[in-house]
Amino acid sequence: MAIGTKISQDWSEVENEAIVAEYLEMLRLQLAGEQFVKAHRIISLQKIVDRTRPSIEFKFRNISAALELLGLPWVRGYLPAHNFQRSLMLVLESRLEQFDMVALGAIETPSNGMQEATALFYEQPPQKVVSTSLNEESELVRMLRKFDAAERDQRNRNLGLKGEELIFHSERSRLAIENPKLVEKIRWVSKEDGDGAGFDILSFDKSGQERLLEVKTTVGGRTTPFYISRNELSLSRERPLEFRLIRLYDFAQDARAFELAPPLESYVSLEPQNYVAKFQ
Repeated sequence: MAIGTKISQDWSEVENEAIVAEYLEMLRLQLAGEQFVKAHRIISLQKIVDRTRPSIEFKFRNISAALELLGLPWVRGYLPAHNFQRSLMLVLESRLEQFDMVALGAIETPSNGMQEATALFYEQPPQKVVSTSLNEESELVRMLRKFDAAERDQRNRNLGLKGEELIFHSERSRLAIENPKLVEKIRWVSKEDGDGAGFDILSFDKSGQERLLEVKTTVGGRTTPFYISRNELSLSRERPLEFRLIRLYDFAQDARAFELAPPLESYVSLEPQNYVAKFQ
């Protein structure tokens, strides 16, 4: 049988294993900054997976979509295509359990140095959309719960500190141009005073108006969910003119950012996650 002759048949477990393994290897190389040629890797893969190149590339895009929803980096050039086959999801779940999550981007420092950080360009935030309902029993929903991106980023304290550090130096770089007299007044509050203020960094705009910056950092994409505390939410409502939530994303590769100004509900849906259990 010639390479790439199978078109419509369902993908076998062997084929799914091979394509997921190849995809994750490309992702590992990308995150490590190593060069590779996608066309060459597809040709090698076709010795195991008897599929056409377009079929393989579309399957790669399915994997990208799953990783995007899981708040993980994905291989550049394979834009997410949301078509989640149960068999593929089972193989991906198994591989993610075995895969080195550091190589998947759960690292704490982007390639650019912190001290030399220039002022970040803030993109427009994503628009709030009505999410489509997912089958609660689907493999994808189960994986979303198992690989909880918001919980993962929340636990990674070092990731959070590195994100705050990047914003701290970015704000200093910005004010060094806009109003140099204010540079030394910027404070990394969460580091100097500890958590509890409801924000991480005290900065200023060019006129001297305070900016209370709460930084949320992820290795995932721009729509990866995140946790916000009751204290942070309260401060955003009490001081809406000063409070800004800075969302840093794609932090393991090329950190990018956008700002959310109160009311935060204009941008995100807020869902209660925990309850306090009391005996009285």
